[in-house]
Amino acid sequence: MKLYDSPHAPNPRRVRIFLAEKGVSLPMVSVDLGRLEQKGAEFSAVNPLRRTPALELDSGEILTESVAICRYFEELYPQPPLFGRDALERARVEMWQRRIEFEFLAPIIHAFRHSHPAMREMEQPQIAEWAEANKPRAERFARFLDAELAQRRYIAGDVFTIADITALVAADFARPARIAFADDLGHFARWRAEVSSRPSAAA
Repeated sequence: MKLYDSPHAPNPRRVRIFLAEKGVSLPMVSVDLGRLEQKGAEFSAVNPLRRTPALELDSGEILTESVAICRYFEELYPQPPLFGRDALERARVEMWQRRIEFEFLAPIIHAFRHSHPAMREMEQPQIAEWAEANKPRAERFARFLDAELAQRRYIAGDVFTIADITALVAADFARPARIAFADDLGHFARWRAEVSSRPSAAA
């Protein structure tokens, strides 16, 4: 197997963190998004949607979409469980994973893609008003998370899961998107410091 990766993009980072938590190492093929390598013929043959990450299996089949790739490795390497340990916990993790993708990561990505000069060639048209409209959405959700994290250690419960990975990647990507979180979000800050200290966060 090998993983097509882009070092600075949030979705490939989700997979790298997940693999690090599992203790799994894979050959990596770097796709430079800044140079639009994802639009070239070579990578387009791998993923016609021209997005990373993409996992090439030994059979030659290609899996795309970061959570789908993570679910595949969860089945191959069930320990530690990162999608939940029983039916209720798996449902809870899925609920939070979806919430974070739609209400936190997506607004941050929109803000970045529609405002950053480096994205001008990839996001056409760039709509500055859409970037600005998404910033307060991310800020409001961070405040919502702060209230939730007053009740428990991690996003979906008492153990680290894929929901924490997605939330960490989103929170870190807020910086290049020029989104600042309020200083009074103490529970959010406590959670972020803890998950950022895990060795996998450096993946």
